[in-house]
Amino acid sequence: MNIMEVRDVKKEYGSKNGGSKSNALNGVSFSVQKGEFLGIMGPSGAGKSTLLNVISTIDSPTSGTITLGGKSFLKLNEDELSMFRRKQLGFIFQDYNLLDTLTLKENIILPLSLSKVNVASMEEKLKKISEILNIGNILGKYPYEVSGGQKQRAAAARAIITDPEIVFADEPTGALDSKSSTELLNNLSLLNKDNEATIVMVTHDAFAASYCDRIIFIKDGMLDTEIEKTGSRKDFYNEILRTLSIVGGTESELA
Repeated sequence: MNIMEVRDVKKEYGSKNGGSKSNALNGVSFSVQKGEFLGIMGPSGAGKSTLLNVISTIDSPTSGTITLGGKSFLKLNEDELSMFRRKQLGFIFQDYNLLDTLTLKENIILPLSLSKVNVASMEEKLKKISEILNIGNILGKYPYEVSGGQKQRAAAARAIITDPEIVFADEPTGALDSKSSTELLNNLSLLNKDNEATIVMVTHDAFAASYCDRIIFIKDGMLDTEIEKTGSRKDFYNEILRTLSIVGGTESELA
């Protein structure tokens, strides 16, 4: 079942000096299945982050249609869009976006507090998510007291605790070391499988991408190709590397 439909999406930026306009996205179309872990990859400047920003309501497309659950969110006003983001979407950013004045627990349940969810329900959701992400023993700590990997897992918990229709992750392992990256990716995979979370992740890292079910490759603002995992993660990793070598990615971009 398709949960998100992206059709002929274009994003055009005008020149500040009155020169010619540039197309960051030039007619991108794809679908996201409910419960899918989808990766978006491509060379630097290909339009990956622009695409994620557009489909996650952070930016608006110049033209095209985007629907979530069959409904378009492109014509919502600011108040409606704010409520839509809070209830329907989850976000995991490279720089965590946690509030240092709140404990990890307070950061994680903040979206539920804003939605006036009762305490018993908040505690139940928190217990379940913190167990999956293995952060139950650090919930009372502040972000500056824990490691980058722990902060990112807390950010993932905050993104998923509202049971959003879809979670967007923008280079979630970009600031993490190898061990923390692997732990986070294993946790995201658990959320995807056990919680049936739908995740769309932009990454330049073939190792991170190998945790996905399917990957779409963007080149020059257009959908170039896509691959789907059919065998082991190791086989998928090698297929990702082969595809990146064709699309334009290099090993240095995978470091």
